Amino acid sequence: MAKKLDPSWKIPEHVAIIMDGNGRWAKKRGLPRNMGHRQGGKTVETICEEAYRMGIKYMTLYAFSTENWSRPEDEVSALMNLLRSYMKDCVKQAEKNKMRVKVIGDISRLDADLQESIRVLEKESEKNTGLRFQIALNYGGRDELLRAVKSLCGDVKEGKVLEAEISPELFSSYLDTAGIPDPDLLIRTSGEQRISNFLLWQLAYTEFYFPDVLWPDFSKDDLIDAIAYYNIRERRYGGVTHV
Repeated sequence: MAKKLDPSWKIPEHVAIIMDGNGRWAKKRGLPRNMGHRQGGKTVETICEEAYRMGIKYMTLYAFSTENWSRPEDEVSALMNLLRSYMKDCVKQAEKNKMRVKVIGDISRLDADLQESIRVLEKESEKNTGLRFQIALNYGGRDELLRAVKSLCGDVKEGKVLEAEISPELFSSYLDTAGIPDPDLLIRTSGEQRISNFLLWQLAYTEFYFPDVLWPDFSKDDLIDAIAYYNIRERRYGGVTHV
């Protein structure tokens, strides 16, 4: 029997996902790793559609990290080609589902054609009013923080910002996720329990959920389980519960 959301549940506004397990999914089936990544791409489309139907407003997915360049050259090449294909398909998906797509991370290391595809995708979807969908490409939390610090220091040096004006809110405006609320819930599939340099600033008070399911197998029911878990957590943001 398909699972359903409890009407009394609070739906997280922003869900971030580390899509882990594509390679293991392929290995279990005797397939090349790139087939796992391809199947994982199909899961992305399904979960984005289901998330928005459930009332989730923002979703951020970790697609390629600054550390992923150290993988075997043929796997990186296959991933880049898959991203090229996905960016083109995502324009159609964004139009179909009214998604507003934004890529976070340092895209300057990506090939020029991929950078252009990203610009087209963001431009074509910027007025959409559905799910706000962030894709982390060549993204690393430490790299993002360093880029933000350098940018902020430059503005202080030029007199655009006074040192006394620096606050958490101001610093957040220098991050790739400026204007996007911090995640309420982080899901990492495959059972691994680490954040792997993902959204280091933004995850300060996020609830973590680590299901054993591999990303290509992650389904609507698994997302419902994650939301159920989120609803038994008590979010105090460093405070205490009043009795």
